[in-house]
Amino acid sequence: MVVTVDLMAKARAGDGEAFRALTEPHRSELLVHCYRMLGSMQDAEDALQETLLAAWKGFNGFEGRASLSTWLYQIATNRCLNARRAVSRRPAKEWDVPTVEPPEPTQIGEVLWLEPYPDSLLAGVSTVPLGPESRYEQTESISLAFITALQVLPPRQLAVLVLCDVLGFPATEVAEMLGSTVESVISALKRARSSLQRVGPRSQIRHRPPASASRSENALVGKFVSAWESANLGALVALFTDDVFMSMPPMPFEYEGRDSVARFCALILGSGRKFDLVPARANGQPAFGAYVRAADGIGHGVGLYVLTLAGEQIRALSRFEASLLPWFGLPRSLSNG
Repeated sequence: MVVTVDLMAKARAGDGEAFRALTEPHRSELLVHCYRMLGSMQDAEDALQETLLAAWKGFNGFEGRASLSTWLYQIATNRCLNARRAVSRRPAKEWDVPTVEPPEPTQIGEVLWLEPYPDSLLAGVSTVPLGPESRYEQTESISLAFITALQVLPPRQLAVLVLCDVLGFPATEVAEMLGSTVESVISALKRARSSLQRVGPRSQIRHRPPASASRSENALVGKFVSAWESANLGALVALFTDDVFMSMPPMPFEYEGRDSVARFCALILGSGRKFDLVPARANGQPAFGAYVRAADGIGHGVGLYVLTLAGEQIRALSRFEASLLPWFGLPRSLSNG
């Protein structure tokens, strides 16, 4: 406590090192919070930098009535709300696989700015919510399905739901953080919960995924890799749930249902290209860097795939751009050695 008080005094006096010592323990959790609010790693990192800069400039105004953590979450939330209101989200990207014409999508996606979150950045994040009001486990609250569902909520409803139901802040604190009333917060929370329920089955967990790195997960993931690398469409489709869903932001094409996803995979796997998959993890889920083998044996990165598992099957497949591979410690290309 004495150390913290001393650091507080030094930070208020303009000591940058003291400020960093106070805020660094909160950095990872704040980044995850910004990611939940914005759905994009790039936007979350920008919001975090703005948060820390605003906190540094306004540290003299921190009176200690709330905890430092709560104060930082307040700043971060409002920076994210500003970003949601002001920023034009990234536009749709055209299909980028040469010589392959995609099948007609079942629908056009809305959340085209969605990006995956590297599990390596979750290592320093507490699994315990800040308060007892939390309704979600961290594994669910960072999943791609949940993050996607959050993005369709109006900004203020999104903020209230994340602060109350994910982080566990009481409505009284959330009202103060947002400059609102308790009644307004409770009303927004009810509407957000109702909207989240209506998003559809992709945001609901009907069959829990196997535990991370468990024998069941490893077995299912191994079957997926084997089927994809051998271009065995029948074996691949057998792993899908009936309502399997595939998306590929920032391309807007989405495919829902086993037949629809199977037609898409048939084009990719039947294109004559040879794939190598390199494992990673994103959003607490199995992920793979996908590489297409050239004639010289070198594998060129073409995307990052994230699997959403349900029981012993795959219920969603999300494909992201190859430019994200370095975020996951994956190379842009694989040598032929």
